[in-house]
Amino acid sequence: MPQKSKPTSAQPISLALQGGGAHGAFSWGVLETLVHSPKVQVKAITATSAGAMNAVAFAAGMAKGGPESAIAGLEAFWTEVSKRSAPYSKIKTPPALKAMLPWSPFNLMSAMTAIASPYDLNPFDLNPLRDAVEASIDFEAVRASGITLHLAATNVETGRARVFTGAEITIDAVLASACLPQTFRAVEIDGQSYWDGGYMGNPSLFPLIYSDAPKDILLVMLNPLHRAGTPKTASAIQERLNEINFNSSLLGELRAISFVQKLLDDNLLAGDAKGNYRRLFLHIIRGGAAMCDLPLETKYDTDLKFLNELRGRGVELAQAWLSGCAKHLGKQSGFDVRSEFLEPN
Repeated sequence: MPQKSKPTSAQPISLALQGGGAHGAFSWGVLETLVHSPKVQVKAITATSAGAMNAVAFAAGMAKGGPESAIAGLEAFWTEVSKRSAPYSKIKTPPALKAMLPWSPFNLMSAMTAIASPYDLNPFDLNPLRDAVEASIDFEAVRASGITLHLAATNVETGRARVFTGAEITIDAVLASACLPQTFRAVEIDGQSYWDGGYMGNPSLFPLIYSDAPKDILLVMLNPLHRAGTPKTASAIQERLNEINFNSSLLGELRAISFVQKLLDDNLLAGDAKGNYRRLFLHIIRGGAAMCDLPLETKYDTDLKFLNELRGRGVELAQAWLSGCAKHLGKQSGFDVRSEFLEPN
């Protein structure tokens, strides 16, 4: 059944969920908080990678039994992620060796993926994410939820974003959205190969612009724009490059939105041109800034205790946003897009 309705005072919103590996558990906490709030009702979600997984777990739960079922579904999914990936994430360097060796298991794996592809390292195409998704998410419920989903992936051959929606939302679409090419083989859908959606849309905002989705868009960021210090190890350099790359597509879309909003503000659009665009109100929960204290390798840490710590951070920031910024919904953006994202600093 579709999601249960909230009080008429609840403001319909669209969510934009970034990807970020295990840090996606932060958005788990955000969703858990929003679904309990009488102030908002999630009607549409655009998402990438870990954000896409949160989106389908949330939507399936809402279809099956409303908010409490959605919360249970998210917890079941992240518990499965922890359980299925435990053999990979629990490799630890003994303390006595850590001070002596420049190579942690994380650094060693990063070095291996730099010289060998997943087609070489994983001949049996093992994918614990597929196992976790299969075990915890009912895709028929996802498609019947009444929540409009847009999940982004990157077409390997064309380099363009592919956004899956409606009946296209399948386990393969979710895995394509989360397919890091150094870690997993490309996901094939209808004869096309796809990699992680973060390269072309993290997340893609344009599906919300050209649809009847709620005009209030709440962006949940997992990747920090600013990270103090210069990375020195090969793995840290690569991870910071990934953060920059995965933010670049979002910045491009925010730049386009900001430009159109200025044209509307200055009444520079007329006739048919004006009718093709609508005013959007942008809001943000800055998860990336809240997790800057975490080492980059924690994006691969699926220990359940750690995931619940990230969930707690998401709950805390979402509660703060509801208390301080939700008042802007339906009236104006909750932050200055140009000064925060687009102006040089």
